[in-house]
Amino acid sequence: MTQEHLITPSPKLVEQWLNEWHNAKVKHTSDLDYIAIQAANWGSNQELEACCEWVSENVYLNHPFSSHDLRAARRPKPPSLKEQAKFAAAVLRSPDETCSIAELQQHWHTICNALESLPD
Repeated sequence: MTQEHLITPSPKLVEQWLNEWHNAKVKHTSDLDYIAIQAANWGSNQELEACCEWVSENVYLNHPFSSHDLRAARRPKPPSLKEQAKFAAAVLRSPDETCSIAELQQHWHTICNALESLPD
């Protein structure tokens, strides 16, 4: 699970929470606070389900794992500039026929940025 996970409630769900707030008998919070609380609860439930799924998959595969593995799977770090430059160099060394000029230029800029970050 190395894909980015954006947990954002749909506009329909936000509208549902707003309707719940409007229909509430006791309004001890503002509408924005209520939506924020509901969104936080919803997001944490989404993340919990994703973590449970990850654990189930790894238990099923009989893969020994730690909390560090779970954290790495759920919050992958973006590639370092060095890793990006190595990938860019590999692409430039043997570009795919589907690579556009703009993509090739972006890879070139990535390598230039990596070189600029090196000490003199």
